[in-house]
Amino acid sequence: MPSRLNPEDQQRVDDYLRAPQHQVQRRPFRPLLLLALVLVVVIGLGLLSRLLASLVH
Repeated sequence: MPSRLNPEDQQRVDDYLRAPQHQVQRRPFRPLLLLALVLVVVIGLGLLSRLLASLVH
């Protein structure tokens, strides 16, 4: 897709993005770790709700 900016503005954007403070090193995305975290939270909240229900009843 061609840029809609004029060349001078595109050069400013490119310079901005190449600056060291805008170069963030990120770890690779790991969907299985995210899935495990969600499962742990859901199971933990389910167990907590069962414990609270047994204390009330």
